[in-house]
Order: sequence, then structure tokens, then C-alpha cells
Amino acid sequence: MKETCENDTRPKNFNELIRSAYFWKPVAGIIIGGIGGFLYYHFVGCASGSCGITSNPFSSALFGAAMGFFVVNRPCETC
Repeated sequence: MKETCENDTRPKNFNELIRSAYFWKPVAGIIIGGIGGFLYYHFVGCASGSCGITSNPFSSALFGAAMGFFVVNRPCETC
């Protein structure tokens, strides 16, 4: 039996979307994750330069932003 959400709290227009947590929650996760990824590159990094993610600040921040998005916007969330 498939569960459905009785209360659909999705925004109905663009103005509601911009003002809702439905939009800002993933955006905040991406920003915080990107900053965290860059800080990891800056303070830990990769001394030899052979590491795929942590040897480049752009890739480290991009990986952190993706992880921030996936942590905040997890697919198993229920209503």
C-alpha cells in the first residue's frame, strides 16, 4: 500500500516558492556544503596533488555542495 501525503505544502507560484523553506532549505545546504568543501581543501587538502577531489579548490567545493544538497534533501523523507 502506497502512502500519500494529505497536506501538499508545495508552493503554488514563484513568489511563494522564493519565500518558502521548500526552496531555501536545499539552497542553504548547497552553500554551507560548498563552504565546507572549500575549507576542507584549505585546511586538510592534498599535499601530493594526486587526490582527485581535494587537490583542486573548485572540485572540493563542488563535491561539498553536492553532499550538502544530498544531506538536506534526502529522498527517504516522509510527509
